[in-house]
Amino acid sequence: METALIAVFVVAYAAIALEHPLRINKSASALLGAGLLWTLYAVATTAPQQVSHELGESLAATAQIVFFLMGAMTVVEVVDAHNGFEIITRRIRTSSLATLLWLVGGVSFFLSAILDNLTTTIVMVSLLRKLLARDEDRWFFAGIIVIAANAGGAWSPIGDVTTTMLWIGGQITALAIIQSVLVPALVSLILPLAIAAWLLRGRAVVPVAGSENGNGSCTTDFERNLMFGLGLGILVAVPAFKTVTHLPPFMGILFGLGILWLVGDLMQRKHDADFRQHLTLGHALSRIDMSSIMFFVGILLAVATLEHAHVLASLAQWLDQAIGRQDVIVLLIGILSAIVDNVPLVAAAMGMYSLGDFPADHFLWQFLAYCAGTGGSVLIVGSAAGIAAMGLEKISFFWYVKRISGLALIGYFAGAGAFLVQHRFLT
Repeated sequence: METALIAVFVVAYAAIALEHPLRINKSASALLGAGLLWTLYAVATTAPQQVSHELGESLAATAQIVFFLMGAMTVVEVVDAHNGFEIITRRIRTSSLATLLWLVGGVSFFLSAILDNLTTTIVMVSLLRKLLARDEDRWFFAGIIVIAANAGGAWSPIGDVTTTMLWIGGQITALAIIQSVLVPALVSLILPLAIAAWLLRGRAVVPVAGSENGNGSCTTDFERNLMFGLGLGILVAVPAFKTVTHLPPFMGILFGLGILWLVGDLMQRKHDADFRQHLTLGHALSRIDMSSIMFFVGILLAVATLEHAHVLASLAQWLDQAIGRQDVIVLLIGILSAIVDNVPLVAAAMGMYSLGDFPADHFLWQFLAYCAGTGGSVLIVGSAAGIAAMGLEKISFFWYVKRISGLALIGYFAGAGAFLVQHRFLT
């Protein structure tokens, strides 16, 4: 049975990694793989009640992540519908490309920690279209945004899907992950930024002809400011909600979503239905990326099968015997996340190592959060942020390899070195 399960998982995994050349959506591959794996597992076992119980446990754990992501994505969509992000984008002004690079990188890093790396990339790449006329400049800045957004998401429990998975799963806590990963994440950004700014020294911004950062929005300044502040406040308050109530994060984000919905309806009730339709939570729900949500459902349930069949535990034992060093194993996982999606890699690691042997905030989990979060920047297909930038700006795979991958790789190893030094001498 184990051989069949591994074979199905490898085929599904390969289909996910080769999504673009195969032209088969990775969500379809993940869902098909999950269905086949659970079917094989159920047919091969002699205890159907145990399989049903294990499936229920896996579904409950997966649903927590899915509800949290849906809530967070909806909050962001509402803020964007009210043009709330213009509060940030319209204030970025400079005539130097190097200075602009530092500004964009810094904003992306900290905004990603508050929102998430995917949303931050979408917002910041959209900003570039208002600031930079040359395609080559926009592509280069988009690559830096990918590095910055992934680095910023690695140290925040709500900044990256993989970090959120570890946080919801109980492998890390909010305060500890910030303390342990913030400095390494900064190192992984500052070094590539410094090199890139040196390459751009002396070059001036070529602005978009006739561009203005003013807005033609139908919302007022008060409405934009209110929804921007309330939306970010809800996202930032989720970790505190979990700490105070000990309820899972999805409950906090759903509670906040209800508040945002109520405030939005009260604020827009004086307008007619046609005017306020695109500003409502209902419209925002229709705009969230359900394909990505289905991918998370499929891959998490697929990995759960291998966990229940004890395949991942056997893999962990083999890695420990063959390599023996946890830091090297996690570094390899980070590099591998540049080739394939980091979500199933982290999900697999969560199944490979138990909380009994590696309790919350153990070195393994914190280093995994850093490596899986930043390693995906090495290739443009290695993270959701990279794929978003690729789609928005039509950046080619090999252009990214030539101009950005080296910078990302330098930052990745520099940040990993900073993490190991910090762990050895300061903890």
